Amino acid sequence: MGRGLNILFGLLLFLPLAPVMLAIGLLVRLTSPGPAIHWSTRMGKDSTRFKMPKFRTMRTDTPDVATHLLTDSGQYITPLGKFLRKTSLDELPQLYSVLKGDMAFVGPRPALHNQDDLMDLRRKAGVDCLTPGITGWAQVQGRDELPIPKKVELETYYLNNRSLMFDFKILFLTVSAVIKSKGVSH
Repeated sequence: MGRGLNILFGLLLFLPLAPVMLAIGLLVRLTSPGPAIHWSTRMGKDSTRFKMPKFRTMRTDTPDVATHLLTDSGQYITPLGKFLRKTSLDELPQLYSVLKGDMAFVGPRPALHNQDDLMDLRRKAGVDCLTPGITGWAQVQGRDELPIPKKVELETYYLNNRSLMFDFKILFLTVSAVIKSKGVSH
């Protein structure tokens, strides 16, 4: 999907979802101390860093690593966090990143700034030339359950087979996965 369609769909979703996002932000603030939005340092297109917003689902003292690297990630989840993650509502602020141009609707999920193993494999495969997405081919194939080499393999397939129809297929599969809470870790 080109930049123009990303902006159009971003605006079409952002406007009606703004009241929902305001309500979620308020609930996050009321149920745990700290800001409603967590600005995560992520790796974008061509390995550039950017700040990606998400509704905060973890305590403010959580180590800055991928959730699967925490020994007991459950101890850091906020009261509302588990629900937000299960429903993927924590991802809604990323519409801002789509409108800004740091992200697209479809592409590889943006790596954390310290996920060197993932970024090294992406650079070797040429995947880091893609704008990261809210969803992607790897996400609909297993999301948090996939090992890093398999994610990069799927992202490479996406790189080599990109098309508008493929993007729409990924978006359709994403909606299905979100409804089923498929592949979500904590």
